[in-house]
Amino acid sequence: MLTTLIVAQVLSWIVILALGLALLALARQVGVLHMRVAPAGALTTAGGPSVGSTTKAIEATTIDGAHVHVGGPAPGAALRLLMFVSPSCPLCKNLIPMAKSFARDERVQLIFVGDDDLAAQRAMIEKQGLNGYQFINGPEVGQAYEVGKLPYAALLDADGVVLSKGLVNSREHLESLIVAHEMGVRSVQDYIKGITAEVA
Repeated sequence: MLTTLIVAQVLSWIVILALGLALLALARQVGVLHMRVAPAGALTTAGGPSVGSTTKAIEATTIDGAHVHVGGPAPGAALRLLMFVSPSCPLCKNLIPMAKSFARDERVQLIFVGDDDLAAQRAMIEKQGLNGYQFINGPEVGQAYEVGKLPYAALLDADGVVLSKGLVNSREHLESLIVAHEMGVRSVQDYIKGITAEVA
């Protein structure tokens, strides 16, 4: 009986050591896969002003009734991020705090754009703490940029040039807009395609 217990104990230790080695090998493989996975970026769309084109100033009205121009040259302005959102979009509600943090960290002027019921927009502004941000509510800007799905973002420079744009649903996607601009490519996806073509 004692011999059986000793053999069982030895076998259990062998199994535990084998499992530990398997776990280390799996962790190493996950690390290798993580290095090979391409970075995710905002999904660019064909409609609206293309990346690299200069936008025209669009007359719009903020939710507080102020008349403003969206796009076009804004001398002395920082980079401008147009963030298209809606109170009926669950992803938008999750992304708004990330957009605020992103804009603060990257020193980007954040402008929210929507086209929805005024009461619903005001409720979202109150709940999300957007009172300090410019919020445009109307169809003009969304139609000009041909926004079909939300959340959507467009990054403009002081001359009104579209630096990058696309559908966004995470902080990583927002950051990819800046990365694409800094790398001088239309989108992160275009950069990845270029690398793939060079390798092939």
